Amino acid sequence: MCVFYWLAKFVLIGPLLRLIWRPWTKGLENVPAEGPVILVSNHLSFCDSFFMPVMVPRQVTFLAKSEYFTTPGIKGLFSRIFFSAVGQVPIDRSDPDRAKAAINTGARVLQEGDILAIYPEGTRSPDGRLYRGKTGVARLALATGAPVIPVSMVNTNVIQPAGRRIPRLRPRPGSVFGKPMDFSRFEGLAGDRFVERSITDEIMYELMRLSGQEYVDVYAASVKKRGKGFGEAKRPGDDLAQDAA
Repeated sequence: MCVFYWLAKFVLIGPLLRLIWRPWTKGLENVPAEGPVILVSNHLSFCDSFFMPVMVPRQVTFLAKSEYFTTPGIKGLFSRIFFSAVGQVPIDRSDPDRAKAAINTGARVLQEGDILAIYPEGTRSPDGRLYRGKTGVARLALATGAPVIPVSMVNTNVIQPAGRRIPRLRPRPGSVFGKPMDFSRFEGLAGDRFVERSITDEIMYELMRLSGQEYVDVYAASVKKRGKGFGEAKRPGDDLAQDAA
C-alpha cells in the first residue's frame, strides 16, 4: 500500500494536482514530523481527500469499507490499487459492531505511529455549513493519546460541488492546519459518553473558528435524509471511521 501511495503522491496524482490547481496551505508546521496524529477536517467535497493529503509531507490514512479491497476481477484490482494509492485502508469488519470496528482499525493506524484523517461530520456538508460532529474522533483520541489537529478545507466545495465529476480549475483549494489539541486531561475517562461529547464539541468549535463556517447543531446525515442533501452519492472518504457515533 505504501508503494502505491508514494507513487501516486509524487509521480501520478500529486504533481498534477499541484500543477493545475496549485493548492495552498497555512499552519502546516503544526503537523509533527513523526508520531501518531489525528487530522480532523471539515468535509466540503469529494476532492478534500486528495487536496489535503497531497500537501502533508507524511502519509495520511483514511478508513474505507473492506469491500473496496476485496472485490474480485479486474475492477477489484483497480479498486484496490486506487484506494491504496490515495491512502485508504480497509476496516476490519469481523466485529459486528461497525463503529467499534472502525475505532479498532483507526487505533491500529495510530499505534503504528501514523497519521489518521477523520471527517467528524460523517459525510459531506450538504450546504457548506459545519454540522454536529460524531464522537468517534474523541474515542480514538482517548484510546491512543494521539494529538488532534483540526484542518479546515477551503474552496473545495466550489471546485467540486456534489454531483460534479470534473473539478473546476479555480479558485485555488486550501488547507488550514490548526494548533494541536491535547485531551490528556481526560485520561482514564474513555467510554464516558459525556466526556466524548465534550471533546467532540470542542473540536467542532475549533473547526468552526478555523473555517468561518456557520455551525448547525444537528447531524448532516439527518439533513440529507430529510431531502436537503438529496442526490449526493456517498464517497469513499465518507466511510465508517467518519461515521462512528
